[in-house]
Formats: sequence, C-alpha cells, structure tokens
Amino acid sequence: MKNVFKIAVVAVIFSWGLGANAQQKHLKIGYTNVEDILIEMPESKQVESELKSYKTQLDNQIQTKMKDFQDKYENYQRGESMMSEVIKADKQRELRGMQEQIEAFQKDAEQAMQKKQIDLLDPVLKKIQKAIDDVAAENSYTYIFNKEAGYGTSIMLHMPKEDDITNLVKKKLNIGVATPTPAQKTPSTVTPK
Repeated sequence: MKNVFKIAVVAVIFSWGLGANAQQKHLKIGYTNVEDILIEMPESKQVESELKSYKTQLDNQIQTKMKDFQDKYENYQRGESMMSEVIKADKQRELRGMQEQIEAFQKDAEQAMQKKQIDLLDPVLKKIQKAIDDVAAENSYTYIFNKEAGYGTSIMLHMPKEDDITNLVKKKLNIGVATPTPAQKTPSTVTPK
C-alpha cells in the first residue's frame, strides 16, 4: 500500500512538472518529404549521372573478366580430351580461380557502388537537412518528421496539410515550388495539456 502511495505521489509531481513545462512552450510539429525534395535538387541529376558512369565502368570490368573466363573455358573444353590429367587439373584450378575472382569483384563492385552513392549523396542530404533546420527555426517548429519511411510506406499516419513544410524547404533551396494553398500558409500549433 505504501508503494502505491509513493507511486501516486511521484506521478502527481511528475505531471505538475510536465504541465508547467508544456504551458511555457508550445509543441509545433511539421513534416516533409525528403525524397521529393531530393529528386528536385539540381545536384541529384549530377549524382545520378556520376553513379551511372561509375556503374558502367564497373559493369564493363565485370564483362571483360567474364569474357576472359568464357574464352578460357571454351578453350579448355575444346582441348580437354587431349590433355593429360595434370594439365587438366591445372586448367580446372585456373578456371575456378578466375570464377572466384569474378565473384569477389562483383561483391567488391556492389560495395563500391554503395559507398560511391553515399559519398555523392551526403553533401546533398546535408544541404537539405540545413534547409529543414532553417525552416523549422524560422517557423518555430519543435519537430519535423520525414513523411516517407521508404518503399512507399509512410511513418505519418495522419498529417494535416498545413504542417507540410516541403514547399518551404524547396523555397529555401530555390528549387521547384508549387504555390502554397491557403491551408499551407497557416501552420497549426498543438499545445499539450
């Protein structure tokens, strides 16, 4: 019984503290779609072009290695019947080694491609983050959420249109901005009780 009383007292004190803090500060929540902003950034076209070029280089290297392997394999098949067991075993070892090198290169190329994408996107994403931070500060937003969680799913289950700051961020970045609707001009404020 004493524990229940202690818990109740702590809960009352804690709620008074939250109530006093909430009265001093309004909670204002907004959201944006970072992917939508990223697509419209002029830098995105450059990033896409560089990634495509890099991928082409890697693909060409893989194709060259695969062609070399295919040529050696066909030569092996044509001459296999005339080879001694020692030479045959040596050629098979060589072919397995080439195949392992191709697989290792493909894995390394995939990792290199991911790293290149991160390296190229990082400055663009930092620029977007700075614009979001600036818009949040200028418009007194406490929190800004990303509307999309990826793969077409939303982390926001309900969102008033007037709290979408995407156009404000686009304007801050000087990229394609649609004319805001009257609802978008007046952000809503949520005051916790």
